[in-house]
Amino acid sequence: MTATTYTFKGLLTEDGWIANAVVKLDASGNILSISESEKPDGEIINGYALPGFQNAHSHAFQYAMAGLAELHTDTGLADDFWSWRNAMYGLALTLSPEQMQAVATMLYTEMARHGYTAVAEFHYLHHDKDGKPYANLAEMGARLIAAAKTAGIRITLVPMFYQQGGFGQEPVERQKRFISNTIKDYYKLLESSDAAAKAYENANVGIGIHSLRAVKPEDVIAVCNALDGSRPFHIHVSEQLKEIEDCVAFHGKRPVQWLLDNCNVNGNYHLVHATHLDDSEVKGIAQSGANVVLCPSTEGNLGDGLFRFEDYKKYNGNWSIGTDSHVGLNPLEELRILDYGQRLISHKRTTFVNPGQGNSGFNALKMAWQAGRKAMGAPSQQFFAVGQPFDAVVLKATSPLAATASLQNLCNTFVYTADVSDIAGTIVSGKWISKNGKSEKREEIVEDFVKVLTELGTRV
Repeated sequence: MTATTYTFKGLLTEDGWIANAVVKLDASGNILSISESEKPDGEIINGYALPGFQNAHSHAFQYAMAGLAELHTDTGLADDFWSWRNAMYGLALTLSPEQMQAVATMLYTEMARHGYTAVAEFHYLHHDKDGKPYANLAEMGARLIAAAKTAGIRITLVPMFYQQGGFGQEPVERQKRFISNTIKDYYKLLESSDAAAKAYENANVGIGIHSLRAVKPEDVIAVCNALDGSRPFHIHVSEQLKEIEDCVAFHGKRPVQWLLDNCNVNGNYHLVHATHLDDSEVKGIAQSGANVVLCPSTEGNLGDGLFRFEDYKKYNGNWSIGTDSHVGLNPLEELRILDYGQRLISHKRTTFVNPGQGNSGFNALKMAWQAGRKAMGAPSQQFFAVGQPFDAVVLKATSPLAATASLQNLCNTFVYTADVSDIAGTIVSGKWISKNGKSEKREEIVEDFVKVLTELGTRV
């Protein structure tokens, strides 16, 4: 790649919009300078550049079953998260490494089309169909990294420690592909994942525990106590009421309270869902500096419940967004679902409003991006910093509502009205990875994806 210059109709910074923004990049796609100029230079883009969206929670293989859990054939049985999980296990038991790569490549390509420039892959499908480790322990993780490379998106692979089937329970047969029996086994997987990440310059590796129910308490404590802050730490927590009931029965405490009492929870922790919290847990997460990862489309689809956002906001809690099971892939829609769920229970329209900061759309974009960057292990306070890679999603200036909006109304126009048809493209390290809804290898990627899903036969 040679040095590049772009001119955008506008570029979003933490202090507002820069009109007629000229962005100069070096040969690696890093920012050399950003200036406001009436004289366009380089590639002239009639669009507005926002920082690329950060997808802080993904289970890539679940994209193959998106939309398939809605046939409720026996109304006499409960259909909830736990019944959905059984269907998910069925898919997890069938995928080969090649099939995983095809599914993930399609998914990540679609993420890029929707404006995501980075994804944290919460990865626990580790072993072969018999539950035996591959010769390359990180075979499946390597396939995810290869998929991200083809799509052009950044990836933080977070291999999960998954050890047991529930609090104090042995793993069940359908979980056999997930299991690391000991901390030593898990660290070997982590080491192999580090080696796999070297194949792609835009890949790195996080660390995580699937959930408190999935790992022995003494091992949870040991892993957490060994954290040195060099990697982001991810964990599912308090997503389901049954999980909380089981945790109280086993530990005598609720999940988040047990985690706060036994581990040094801090700003490097990313607690996924955290749907059902009591007052002390809401306050405890926020005051620890930890981050909550919210996945509104999936949480709504599974009937999880609503996060206590209004209470969390009072303590200036940090949060990001993810697409989890990928029933939705539009980051703007994730923000809207999050906001509207809160409006329905608070009867107020100020979900994202902070004292002195009344711009809902801007506030939502800023918090989701900042905490999302931390989830990737790449914290930053500045959307577009000199010396950093230029990662952006570009919204069309020609979209009817954007074309008639003032700069002060643009963020809200995009967050509350835009869809994928309003996206001109997505840029990672200065290179378009999606433009006008197309990527370089899209036709080939779609063909491979359709072939794999036809082979699986799961969507028939």
